[in-house]
Amino acid sequence: MNVCIGGTFDILHRGHKLLVNKAFEIAGEQGYVFIGIATGEMLNKKKDVNLFAKRKRGVEEYLSVAKASARFDIKPIHDKYGPSLEEGFDAIVVSPETRPTAEAINKIRKQRRKKPLKIIQIPFVLSEDGVPISSSRIRNQEIDENGRILKNSD
Repeated sequence: MNVCIGGTFDILHRGHKLLVNKAFEIAGEQGYVFIGIATGEMLNKKKDVNLFAKRKRGVEEYLSVAKASARFDIKPIHDKYGPSLEEGFDAIVVSPETRPTAEAINKIRKQRRKKPLKIIQIPFVLSEDGVPISSSRIRNQEIDENGRILKNSD
C-alpha cells in the first residue's frame, strides 16, 4: 500500500513516532511511505522551527533505529496537501488535528475523479498531564519528547 503523512516534524516526539510507525505498518514490507515535511509559508505561524535539513535528519535517524521496512521518501512540502492531490497514494495517516486536511484532500481528489484516500487517524499522544505532546511544549521545556513533565506549568 502507498501511504502518505505530513507535518512539521520539528522536535521529533512520541506523537510523531506513532504517526510514522502507523504509516509503515499500513504500507507493509512491499509498500511505500511518503513523508512530507512542511517548509516555507507553512511555517509562518510557528516560531523557532528548526531548519528543514535538521528536521529531515531527525526523521531519518528515527527510521534507521526503527528499522523501517517499506520504501520511503522524505521531501519538503510547500502547502498542506503536498503531492496527495495527484499522486497514487492509497492512504493517509493523520492526527485529530490534521484530519480536516485529509478530508479536504479527499474532496479535491473526488472533484478530480481520483480515488479517495483511506484516512487512518491515530490518537493524540498525551503527556503526563493529559495534554497532547507538542514540539512547542518541548521547546518551552514543559515536557520532554516522551511527555514527561519537566517543570510546573501553572
